[in-house]
Amino acid sequence: MSMITISQLGKSFSGQRILRGIDLQVEASQVVVIIGPSGSGKSTLLRCCNGLEVAEEGSISICNQHLLIDGKIIADHALNDLRTQVGMVFQSFNLFPHLSVLENVTVGPRKIRGMSKDQAETLAHDLLAKVGLAAKADAMPATLSGGQKQRVAIARALAMQPQVMLFDEPTSALDPELVGEVLQVMKTLANEGMTMIVVTHEMGFAREVADRVVVMDQGCIVEAGPPGQIFVNPTQERTRSFLQAVLRPASV
Repeated sequence: MSMITISQLGKSFSGQRILRGIDLQVEASQVVVIIGPSGSGKSTLLRCCNGLEVAEEGSISICNQHLLIDGKIIADHALNDLRTQVGMVFQSFNLFPHLSVLENVTVGPRKIRGMSKDQAETLAHDLLAKVGLAAKADAMPATLSGGQKQRVAIARALAMQPQVMLFDEPTSALDPELVGEVLQVMKTLANEGMTMIVVTHEMGFAREVADRVVVMDQGCIVEAGPPGQIFVNPTQERTRSFLQAVLRPASV
């Protein structure tokens, strides 16, 4: 079953073409990883998938609901409903600094899904345990490391019980030694069958976890396929040159 269908998506900023005729389909429980050089439109594509950016052309359907039809976004009330089905994790955590970890995770289910305080807290404790932060429920965000903040952000997104998770370079703001703890949580979600689109520069994660890897450049999809094809035998010269640049061993 297709969870996400994107057809002929086009987007411009100030007259500059950011996305050009994007076609993409993501099946239920599939992990699609989007890679490519900075400025290729990866994050914009992801943000179009929950209405944070509105494309002027094309159509998007998510979770059997239309988000964009021929360049026209759905009504606000329907958009808010759809966003409860689509969790998103950003580069910069976006935690509420004045709320504890537990309160950050419970605020969405209580205010948007109408859960009782007890229900939301039970769910939050389960999710914090899942991301390895059961002991941090009462902590304030300022006391956490970057990796811990990002894991709270993942728990907060999961608390809305979404059908799809979108990750926009979730490890790019982290110190290198903290990247692994976030990627491990994402691997667990993938193994549990969560439908995911992940924009990342972590090629090892893409190679290990992705069902399909999508390569973007200059607002277009250059090629897409299983990791074995993309990383071992890419068909496009642009893919080869990009991978040679990002996988080149660091000079000592």
